[in-house]
Amino acid sequence: MSLPQETGSRLPLPKPHSPRARKLLLLIEGGPDTRPFCARWLTKGHTTGLSLNNDRLYKLTYSTEVFLNRGKEKLQDSVGYRISSNVDVVLLWRNPDGDDDQLIQITIKDVNVENVNPKRGEKSIFKGKNPSKIIRKKNLQALQRPVLLHLIHGKVKNFYSYENEPAAIENLKRGLASLFQMQLSSGTTNEVDISGDCKVTYQAHQDKVTKIKALDSCKIVRSGFTTPNQVFGVTLKATSVTTYKIEDSFVIAVLSEETHAFGVNFLRNIAGKIVSKQKLELKTTEAGPRLMSGKQVAAIIKAVDSKYKALSIVGQVFQSECKGCPSLSEHWQSIRKHLLPDNLSKAEATRSFLVFIHHLRTAEKEEILQILKAENKEILPQLVDAVTSAQTPDSLDAILDFLDFKSDSSIILQERFLYACGFASHPNEELLRALISKFKGSFASNDIRETVMIVIGAVVRKLCQNEGCKLKAVVEAEKLILGGLGKAERKEDITMYLLALKNALIPEGIPLLLKYAEAGEGPISHLAITSLQRYDVSFITDEVKKTLNRIYHQNRKVHEKTVRTTAAAIILNNNPSYMEVKNILLSIGELPKEMNKYMLAIIQDIIRFEMPASKMVRRVLKEMVAHNYDRFAKTGSSSAYTGYIERSPHSASTYSLDILYSGSGILRRSNLNIFQYIGNAHVHGSQVVIEAQGLEALIAATPDEGEENLDSYGGLSAILFDVQLRPVTFFSGYSDLMSKMLSASSDPVSVVKGLILLIDHSQELQLQSGLKANIEIQGALAIDISGAMEFSLWYRESKTRVKNRLAVVITGDITVDSSFVKAGLEISTETEAGMEFISTVQFSQYPFFVCLQMDKDEAPLRQFETKYERLSTGRGYVLRKRKEKLVAGSEFPLHQENSEMCKMVFAPQPESTSGGWF
Repeated sequence: MSLPQETGSRLPLPKPHSPRARKLLLLIEGGPDTRPFCARWLTKGHTTGLSLNNDRLYKLTYSTEVFLNRGKEKLQDSVGYRISSNVDVVLLWRNPDGDDDQLIQITIKDVNVENVNPKRGEKSIFKGKNPSKIIRKKNLQALQRPVLLHLIHGKVKNFYSYENEPAAIENLKRGLASLFQMQLSSGTTNEVDISGDCKVTYQAHQDKVTKIKALDSCKIVRSGFTTPNQVFGVTLKATSVTTYKIEDSFVIAVLSEETHAFGVNFLRNIAGKIVSKQKLELKTTEAGPRLMSGKQVAAIIKAVDSKYKALSIVGQVFQSECKGCPSLSEHWQSIRKHLLPDNLSKAEATRSFLVFIHHLRTAEKEEILQILKAENKEILPQLVDAVTSAQTPDSLDAILDFLDFKSDSSIILQERFLYACGFASHPNEELLRALISKFKGSFASNDIRETVMIVIGAVVRKLCQNEGCKLKAVVEAEKLILGGLGKAERKEDITMYLLALKNALIPEGIPLLLKYAEAGEGPISHLAITSLQRYDVSFITDEVKKTLNRIYHQNRKVHEKTVRTTAAAIILNNNPSYMEVKNILLSIGELPKEMNKYMLAIIQDIIRFEMPASKMVRRVLKEMVAHNYDRFAKTGSSSAYTGYIERSPHSASTYSLDILYSGSGILRRSNLNIFQYIGNAHVHGSQVVIEAQGLEALIAATPDEGEENLDSYGGLSAILFDVQLRPVTFFSGYSDLMSKMLSASSDPVSVVKGLILLIDHSQELQLQSGLKANIEIQGALAIDISGAMEFSLWYRESKTRVKNRLAVVITGDITVDSSFVKAGLEISTETEAGMEFISTVQFSQYPFFVCLQMDKDEAPLRQFETKYERLSTGRGYVLRKRKEKLVAGSEFPLHQENSEMCKMVFAPQPESTSGGWF
């Protein structure tokens, strides 16, 4: 038996879920059914959603409210606002061929805007304000114009409204309309609503239905970007749950809650949360307009109002007006003094850098060029850092137009531009294309040409980390690097391409690296093997380790100590086998004096710091042939030590310092590393390597095996935030060394200096209430790393210094905007810090005295928080908080032997008891 369909002027039959319908079903089926009514309805083959009764006017109350806080605060301590109204809903038309095809009209009335915090009282920005003044008359009229919703089986077929209404106002109506989309059956499906095309799961229980929306699945076009490396990334968690209470086939209450929480991985106190709530309640029903007759919904809509247009129910983008905001030039003039060179060690410089980047991202090319051309050489390097870090098409075009790579008058600016490209937080293919194009052009400086290639490698790696390995520009860059390295004949070109590969870490480059590591001479071999050291463990295969074992054990040719020790380090850090570890241990005692001590220190450091290879090393040491007094009692001054700077359940910062000396007591290599680990991600924060070779002739000493023909050389190589920089040379060749010594110059050489944008996350969120939210998180630092090497034949003493000065600022800014009222939360942390590494060697006797010092300066740590609510008319509420403390300086602990040696190096000199000449 089937029930007749409602047509024309027939009396309406009871709706499927009404009490009358249920009684009728009981009579037809011969008895009661005790299952939940949702389940009973499913049995009949229906998957309908909400259904309205004919000729009824549903009167409801509606509110949407938003809260912003730090995440762990109570809602009453938040900032935010509430928009409330009455809502009228009527059924205009039902398809005569199917009850589940409905056209409903939704009208918002009696709008009010108020505070969500009852404690605000007299400080409320809404107090005494008429809604028409807050929202603006035209906006209020648009908000109160009805919308039409075409529902089929409870799902939105079309959303009808008027064209050219303000997008922000239209979104509020979309947010309300989206609540009427639901189904009465359990299951998972995809729905299109204000949030986009989203995966939703329904759970039906008696007279209640819960809808869970997977917000991370929503497909919606919104601007935004983030940093690929998770150490500098942002963790986001979003949830959306809507609960419907159903009676007589219509809602009596809807409660929806959506949350967005974020936290900076690197610094947990930069965190925030947005809570958005919607509440819809049925107050009463009364007689309403009669159903409109007809079979085509288009004709019905035209009859209601021909101005209605079918619009997407997905939220639309809108830009907030900025009244009285300064121009780019005006803002630059207000902050430029903070970016003068003498101020770069202050946090205010970094903060100004971040704020200026925000302004640059909305600026046009000509505005940017105008500022660049007007500035002097003192402040231009910092301006170049900012313009390049903005990473917009206009800023890139402006800086490329401004810089002339064929001129040697702007070498410093060219270098700052290139390093800013290497450190780019979210580089794109266009940037890589521009660099490739520049490399193919001509240069006034060969150093700049080398730096372009090195930076191309860094950009390739970042694009690959962001799933961009197949981009045309990336493929072209990889061919350029690998092809150039394969064909290069000049030592300078080989070095350049090796440095680029050290940044790019292209898997196809490993055979070339092995070739140069094993067959190359001196610095080339060392550079190739240190490039290999940066590859992930998955690329260090058994075949790769065969070559590394040949290098360490010198099966085919004699190698320098620096190359051999690096080969051993790669083997030990990449799942070494039992025999690989055993052979390395058995070699200790057969090596040159200082290399013996160095390898022993490496093994002991692996065990003490519980590195991944420690279990295998312990297994091998159970054999007496590998673990005996003769092997573990080797003397010398070389050392290796790893320690924690900071450690917590979710992250760790480590430092490692290893120093290798020649048998004559002269520094061969010092290597200082800092790593940051968060979960499974890590970043090589910094590496400073000071190398010296060929200095034995100065003190009439005998060079070690394999190093008899090395030219005199001293230099510094650095990695900063995973980017290998172009090495710096202190001296090259014996004559250059002697001139430097005779000039007695020990001035520090700058390795890198500038402003770097590290954390960069921008995200626009479409809240399902219709409001727009923005999350902006940036972190930057002003950095100055310098190194110096002093050598005294008179005092038979050498000293190396590496100084690192930082000013760090990390900011988080979240806003929720309705176009007429905005709430925001700004949080930031800043510090100014310094670290110095000093190595002092006295080689007047053997064993020579070596003292290593790593000092961290005391540092201020400041935290700021600002919460605000602001009307578009200008009235606002602001609450500010500040915390500050001084973090004490300290000296990093190294091994006990070093402490004893430092006491000897800096032993107090005995005072003379004689008052005369003799």
